[in-house]
Amino acid sequence: MTFLAIDAQKNLLTLQKSQLQFEQTLVMSDVNHISKQISLIAEACEGDDTDPDDDPQYITLQQTEAQLETRQDSLDSQITLLENEISSIKNLVTNNIKSSCTLNLIGS
Repeated sequence: MTFLAIDAQKNLLTLQKSQLQFEQTLVMSDVNHISKQISLIAEACEGDDTDPDDDPQYITLQQTEAQLETRQDSLDSQITLLENEISSIKNLVTNNIKSSCTLNLIGS
C-alpha cells in the first residue's frame, strides 16, 4: 500500500514538472518574440541614425526580456529540483520493492 502512495506522489511531481515545462515553453516563445521586436527597433534606429536606448519601447522590451529570462532561470531550477525528487522517489520505490520481494522469498 505504501508503494501506491509513493507512486501517487511521483505522479503528482511529474504533473507539476510538465506544467513548469509548458510554462517554460511559453516564456521561451515570449523571449523570442521580444528579441525579434528589439532587433527590428534597433535596425530602424540604425537607419535613422538614432540611439535605440533613447526609444521608450526599446527600453521597455529590454526590461521585459530581462524579466522573462530571470523567470526562465527560475523555471529551470524548479524543473531540476522536481527531476531530482522524482528520481529519488523512483529509487525509493525500487528499493522498497526489492526489499519486499526479498522478504517474501525468505518468508516462503
